[in-house]
This record gives sequence, C-alpha cells and structure tokens, in this order.
Amino acid sequence: MFVNIKRRAAAATAVLAVAAAGLVTVQATAQATQPARPGAAHCPALTVSKGWYGENKARIQKMIDTYGKCGERHGGGGAKPVATFDWDNTVIKNDVGDATMFWLLRNSKIRTPKNADWHTTSRYLTDPAAKALAKACPATSATLPTRRDTDCADEIASVYGEGATTGGDEAFAGFDHRRMEPQYAWLAQLTRGWSTRQVKGFAAEARKENLAAPIGTEQRVGTGEFTGWVRYYDQQRDLIRTLKKAGFDVYVVSASPEPVAEVWAKSVGVDARHTIGIRNVAAQGKLTAHLKGCGTVRDGDDSMITYIDGKRCWINQEVYGVRGAAAEQVRPADERQVFAAGDSDTDISFLRDATALRLVLNRNKNELMCRAYDNGDGRWLVNPMFIEPKGKLAKPYPCASTGYTERNGDEGPVRRADGSVVPDQKDTVHGA
Repeated sequence: MFVNIKRRAAAATAVLAVAAAGLVTVQATAQATQPARPGAAHCPALTVSKGWYGENKARIQKMIDTYGKCGERHGGGGAKPVATFDWDNTVIKNDVGDATMFWLLRNSKIRTPKNADWHTTSRYLTDPAAKALAKACPATSATLPTRRDTDCADEIASVYGEGATTGGDEAFAGFDHRRMEPQYAWLAQLTRGWSTRQVKGFAAEARKENLAAPIGTEQRVGTGEFTGWVRYYDQQRDLIRTLKKAGFDVYVVSASPEPVAEVWAKSVGVDARHTIGIRNVAAQGKLTAHLKGCGTVRDGDDSMITYIDGKRCWINQEVYGVRGAAAEQVRPADERQVFAAGDSDTDISFLRDATALRLVLNRNKNELMCRAYDNGDGRWLVNPMFIEPKGKLAKPYPCASTGYTERNGDEGPVRRADGSVVPDQKDTVHGA
C-alpha cells in the first residue's frame, strides 16, 4: 500500500526520505517473507510455492518455525502443538462424501430402510420426503436397485444434494443448524447394514475412479449429471508433511463419514487415529443408522455431527480428552489447536479456536469470509482455492445483515466476540 505525498520537500530531503522508506520497506518485506529460522538447514520447510497468495506461505512457515521442533514455542518433551484441517475442498478439491454417495447409487449399495420406513434413516426427515422416497424406491430387495432404477436414484440424490424432494418439498426439518447438517449425516446413515471395512472398500473404489477421471469430468447418476473428479492439493499435502516433520500433531476433522475420510486422509500421511468424521453406532459388526454423540449428546441421539460447533466438540473430546458439557465450550488457549484450515461455514468454530493462524480457502461462504476478512486479531489468512479458484464476488458479503445462520436456521448479522456487528466485507482475495 502506497501513501500519496501531496507536498514535496526539497529534493535532497525527498531523496533521503524515499531511501529511508525504501530501506524500511525492504527490511519489513524481508522479515515477512524470510523469517529468521534458527538452524534452518535442519528445520522442515514448505517446498511448494505455487498457489499461495501474498505472504501466506511465509507466515505459515514462520508459525511452523516458532511452534515446531526448531522453535522457541516448542514444548520440548511435552504435548505436541496441534494442527487441524477440514477435508473436503480444504485438503482436496471437491467432496469425498459426494463421490462416495454417487458411487453407492451407481452401484446399488444402499440398503432398503428398516421396515421400509424412510423415517428410520434420519430423525429429521420430513413426512413429504419419506413418502417421496417410499414411492420412488419400493422395497423389493435388500438393497435398492439404484443402478438401473433412475427414479429411486434421482429421489435419493435430490434429498441428499438439494435437501428437497424432486417435487420441491423440504426434506429435513427441526435440527440445530449450528450442530447438524442432516444431508451430510444422511450419507453416513445410509451406510447402515454394512461393516466399516465394507464402507472403506466402497470409498476406495470411489476414490480410484475420481482421481483417475480428468478434471472437469461429470458422471451420470440416475438421470442427472454430477461432479465426477477429485484432486489432492499439492500445497496442502506439502503443508501437512512439513507440519508433521516439525513435530505437530495433525488431525483431519471432516463432516464426511469417518470411514470415508480415513481412506482419503491416509494418502497425506494422516492415519485413522488422527481422522475424525461422522461416526455411526455399530451393532453386531454392522453400522446402524444412528450416530455417535459428543459432549452432552448421547450416542443414538443423532443431533450433533462434526459440523460448526460440533467440530469444536469433537476436537475437544477426541484430541484433548475433554468430556461432557466442557467439550462444547471454547477451551483455554493452551488447550486448543495452534493452526487450523478450512473452506466453509461448517469450519467456523474450530477455525476461531486456533491460537496462531487460521487458513481459509475462499469459496464465497458468507460467515466464514466475513470473519476472515474482518480479521480482528490479524491471524486469519485468506487464499484462493488452489484448483479452479472462484473469481471476485460481485457484491460485498452481507455480514451486517444476513451473514450468520442462527440455530433455528434464521439469518442475522455476524457478530464479534464482544457483540459488535461485523460490517459488510469486500471480496479481495480471489482467482483471476
């Protein structure tokens, strides 16, 4: 950012001033882009530069150097610093939950609901949706023939993808919009009757297909066309590798089913123990349509998944061992992740909990971008998506009016921790 000087002093004074200012600028830039790195030759460094916006890579590297094994903030033999990543559209481009759902439909791998009652697949499914599904998907076999029955495939795809029936009726109602996204949960619930191992096998087949498909591929599901490709981001693979080498404990926290996320996360070096997703309750070796709970939510209550405040709860519970109501609350700074990365409103709470840096990939999500651009504490980093980044949003984000989603689904202003309203924000970090 340059300052326009309206009045010029004597030539010599101006030259000196410019030289001095230039020196300060060079020094500041050097400090920002070339942070002091004690023992740099032996300290893990990011190697992929393409795709990073502005000083984002340099600031992340400085954070790694500060909190990692070479840094002054490293805990030595104590607890490792924690880094948490959303998965879909954060570590990869596109959505592995979608990829798995479409594979299940194309391969007739969804079980007929218990007693042919679609209400058993989700406590939030509306009567019109249950009736539409029952009509489109008659219970004639143990698994639904969605590979050839396009009516059934279309109805399930619509309820899952649009949250509405093909006839336009609302499919889900009555849930807490800060804890639950029933469309995401429904995928996990529709894996009922299969074992975890079998679901991982389905996810592996979907992964193989989507990685092999050229960028831009669409696939036919029922009578519709849907995204048919996925790619890992080289930048995020490099970042996770570097964080782990520097001594960070790296976790994936996804709103996809946990067995599915585990299959994908393995290839970036994140094992099953460090992968948190939607968890089904199991019975006799098979997954049920009920979900594991967190905090005060009991198993089988099915009212909280790894979504917005639910992600905070699951991180507190699974990473830090916090149980009960305390898991749903913001923990002290030394009991929170140092770094977090996400791309959507579903990631807001765990991103806000990160104490050093919060990386946001810009997908034009209102509340997330309002908070990231407001950047009250200077710890938010906004980056365009690394593959097919979105262009500039034409209008400012509606932060002061409708950017926030209330628990009942109503829209309202985005507020800071002190209660003040975040003003509308312009979209400044985007693709060409």
